[in-house]
Amino acid sequence: MAFSCTYSRRVPSSTNVFKNDRSIIEGLQDIVSLLEDQLHPLVQSELSVLVDVLHRPELLFPPGTEARKKNVKMEALFQNLSVILKDYWRKRRETLEALRQTLLLRYFGKVQTKRDSIANGKQAIHPPASTPITHGPGGVILTRAEMTLAEVQCHLDEEGASNLVVELIMKNPSNAIFLESVELGIALLEGGNPVIQKSMLLKLTSGNISEKFFKVFYDKMKDAQQEIKSSVTVNTMELTNRTGDEKDSIGKDLGKDGRRIKSLKQNGLVMTDELKEQLEDAAVATSKAYAHVRNLGTSGAAAVTTETDLLNLGQGTHTHIALEEILAEKAEKAKDAEENKLPQEVVVMQPILRFLQLLCENHNYDLQNFLRNQNNKNNYNLVSETLMFLDCICGSTTGGLGLLGLYINEHNVSLVNQTLETLTEYCQGPCHENQNCIAVHESNGIDIIIALILNDINPLGKKRMDLVLELKNNASKLLLAIMESRGDSENAERILYNMSPKQLVDVACNAYHQEGEDEEDEESEDVAEIDDGVSPKEVGHNIYILCHQLAQHNKELAAMLKPNLTDPESKMNQALQYYASHTAQIEIVRNDRTMEQIVFPVPQICEFLTRESKMQVYFKAERDEQGSKVSDFFERTDDLFNEMKWQKKLRGQPLLYWVSRHMSMWSTIAFNLAVLVNIIVAIFYPFPDFTGKIDPRMSGLIWTIMFASLAAVITVPGTTVIRAFVFSSILRMIYSVGLQPTLWILGTVNVITTAVHLVSIMGNHGTVLLLDVVYQEETLKNVIKSVTRNGRSIILTAVLALILVYLFSIIGYLFFRDDFLMEVDVRSETNIAGAIGDAGNSNSISPESLQVPISDDGYCSASDSTCENRIENIYKSPKENATGMEIQNIESSQDDDEDDTSTERACDSLLMCIVTTLNQGLRNGGGIGDVLRAPSAKEPLFVARVIYDLLFFFVVIIIVLNLIFGVIIDTFADLRSEKQQKEEILKNTCFICGLDRASFDNKTVSFEEHIRCEHNMWHYLYFIVLVIVKDPTEFTGPESYVASMIKDRNLDWFPRMRAMSLAADEAEGEQNEIRTLQVQLENTQKLVSTLSHQLAELRDQYIQMTEQRKQKQRLGLLGTPPVPGSYHQASTSSSVAV
Repeated sequence: MAFSCTYSRRVPSSTNVFKNDRSIIEGLQDIVSLLEDQLHPLVQSELSVLVDVLHRPELLFPPGTEARKKNVKMEALFQNLSVILKDYWRKRRETLEALRQTLLLRYFGKVQTKRDSIANGKQAIHPPASTPITHGPGGVILTRAEMTLAEVQCHLDEEGASNLVVELIMKNPSNAIFLESVELGIALLEGGNPVIQKSMLLKLTSGNISEKFFKVFYDKMKDAQQEIKSSVTVNTMELTNRTGDEKDSIGKDLGKDGRRIKSLKQNGLVMTDELKEQLEDAAVATSKAYAHVRNLGTSGAAAVTTETDLLNLGQGTHTHIALEEILAEKAEKAKDAEENKLPQEVVVMQPILRFLQLLCENHNYDLQNFLRNQNNKNNYNLVSETLMFLDCICGSTTGGLGLLGLYINEHNVSLVNQTLETLTEYCQGPCHENQNCIAVHESNGIDIIIALILNDINPLGKKRMDLVLELKNNASKLLLAIMESRGDSENAERILYNMSPKQLVDVACNAYHQEGEDEEDEESEDVAEIDDGVSPKEVGHNIYILCHQLAQHNKELAAMLKPNLTDPESKMNQALQYYASHTAQIEIVRNDRTMEQIVFPVPQICEFLTRESKMQVYFKAERDEQGSKVSDFFERTDDLFNEMKWQKKLRGQPLLYWVSRHMSMWSTIAFNLAVLVNIIVAIFYPFPDFTGKIDPRMSGLIWTIMFASLAAVITVPGTTVIRAFVFSSILRMIYSVGLQPTLWILGTVNVITTAVHLVSIMGNHGTVLLLDVVYQEETLKNVIKSVTRNGRSIILTAVLALILVYLFSIIGYLFFRDDFLMEVDVRSETNIAGAIGDAGNSNSISPESLQVPISDDGYCSASDSTCENRIENIYKSPKENATGMEIQNIESSQDDDEDDTSTERACDSLLMCIVTTLNQGLRNGGGIGDVLRAPSAKEPLFVARVIYDLLFFFVVIIIVLNLIFGVIIDTFADLRSEKQQKEEILKNTCFICGLDRASFDNKTVSFEEHIRCEHNMWHYLYFIVLVIVKDPTEFTGPESYVASMIKDRNLDWFPRMRAMSLAADEAEGEQNEIRTLQVQLENTQKLVSTLSHQLAELRDQYIQMTEQRKQKQRLGLLGTPPVPGSYHQASTSSSVAV
């Protein structure tokens, strides 16, 4: 009893021992992780030094030495490397094995068995498979080398790196070296470097290298297919035994885990090859420690007789059980990982397919064909082998296309995606030979690709829907690549053969609505992540484009893509309307002058293009010498794209976006306020006369109008109603607040409305703002243009007028200087009446600045006490002083005329003569003769004076000035006719191709449909933007072609006076003519046959009658002589019969 109690009291201590053991093991793992973190920078440093040595090997030697002067090149290192690698793996294996044995002996003694050593050795020599990472173009700058990636690749190619890759792959020494060689080739070809591609093609086409090179890949593909066929196992019992609820719950949990995995990936945790190898080494060391501790625990189990020994036995047993549990857990995880891990023969296919994809990157037509046919004795068609590999990995060899989810899982889906991407790169460009090879292949590769799009791939779809979407996206791209740039319908019909059109449309529509559901799920689960994968809506859009391309060859599918107007709120209609509004099509002209239609998704940034910019480009684009607007439109694309980017950035600031979005409204408000301010000033100035009193009936009318317009603004808003409300409100403010406060309020609102009109704070009370009407009205713009457009002609004509005036001035100075007598008004001192009149009429005189004359000697200021009463009387009683002022003005009018008017000579100097002739001669309708002295007829220069006046009148006034007016009027007429012509062109001519409306009369496609769908100018802009924002390595064949043309600023890809619909109609018309001619030919042949038959019958009758006649003649010669005349009658009858 005591023993049991003691034992029961000691049990918790065994639990503590178990926890301590587990903490020790976890601590060991932490130590291993710490050592990895500390040693990892050292490993990276060694690799960095190795890279520097390979880059500049001569720096290993001291300066001035002979080895330093030899300048060892990287090419020699590559040559030596190909020789050294023959024995490298064997020596490395021996060295690593010796190091491993030394470490085992140091840490664990001689307890390690040979079997474990061999197993661990095998595990150590198998390198982990590396997964290629999605790349970008080769324009990325490498900070260490201070060169772009493409420049580094070309530098390595010059040193022989590409040749080294080809040679190492051909030798195929071991799996590890083969993998590293392929990885080096991938690094050299990253971004589709055409220099590396050309170098490898030259290397492969020289001698008999290509046969050996492609045989290695061919054998690898065959081995992978064989391995897949022999190791495919599908556990269907486990899948069928799961209930629906369990599947859903597991799917949700795993979906969360999948999203966590994605978030970790985005946070920067990347599993590199080196990290994988280090983790495997740590796992091996940990398993060795487990085994060592287990051996120690089992060896201590001995016979115990005492209570203490029994307790120790219980404690050791618990420790052993704890270790066994830990080891069992680790072993189970390792077993699961080993079962899910792909075979080495299959894993190697991913870098191989990536390498083959990069060989064809950027649509290298030569290498695309070279992969299919090498023109050797033994050809290896890698295109067909890649397609067969896709069939094998998707399980089509078992005949179950509907069970893709049983064969595609989270471990091999990346390999399936890589296979689809490689096949896509084989076809794009286009390469029609590879397209046909895939489409008509004896395997069911097309059916597999279609099944990937149409079928649900479960259970992967419930765990990682992002991987399934990427798979469907790549499959749809492959089908589009198979149909790319083909004029026939053979491949499209092959795709449609085993496809249900309705099922394809349903998949696209379901993907559209799936994105909203995923977003709701993520919000409900509070999963903070940024989805860097493909979105369901993007996948559905690609499938919709596939449907659009196939609809050209299937009427049923074309009818399904049209939204149903009877049920616009259905989910299918919503999806179709979205896809249709975000899909565009254009027609381009290829190098061989054939036309091709392109259907593409509209980039999202194009939604930020404003309507004002569209209208400006549409109406202001100028025509070139050939009558095309494409050149001017193309020049504006950069500005439009920059505006899109700016508008997108502006959307992030709602206040600025709202203000800029209503910029035209601010301009209109500013102009209307300027008009109101000037109307108020014109009516009520001067302000001291305004009392602010109003009749009560008028006040009630204003209140009524204001409240009625306010009610109308609330109920039926409109421009006229708003203006009525504003006008009544301002009128009410004038009589309620006052005139000047109202003007201040309007001026303040005007300044706040737009910063452009800051001139409104000036003292002119906004008069300059009225000129804004010129900017708002197109007609007034043309009026201004009529002067500025031919400004050079007007200026030159004015210069001619100045020259003529100068000549007339010289003649007048020489001969008629005494006739230049001008009456002038001498400025005299203002009297009291004049001051009073100025005070009543001038807007600029105020009581503070008014000066009132009191004597001939000086003035008194208005602020003086002696003048104060007089000034007040001027403003307070103008009516009382009016009569006195009028009488005084009448009495002194004669004296003013005599005293103030005088005559002066205006041509005593040549300069004064020029100024007088220019000033008075041009401003008077009769010329300079109207202001000169009237000569007497008795004067000797009378005739010369008459000729002088007439010449000035006709030459300067009639001819020169009217020339200027004529230029302005003709320019205005030209502008008006150009405006009418431009409107006519915009209405009846295609902006892109230049075809007029008459070209589409009696055609299957109307002119409106042509400019809306086929040659929409904004679709061409969207395509240019797509080419700019899209990754160049993701270009299709037409996109690459257009991108190169845009880079060269070549506009030959725009159709000119051509349209595919008209070409189809012409082809159809030709076919109809051919059919008509064929029918006529058949009728003619029948007629000829009938005539031939009749002629043959006549010939037979003639021959028969000739024989009968000859027979009768023979009978007559043998028998009695014929009666005279009988022969003649017989001959006559025969001839008649004939």
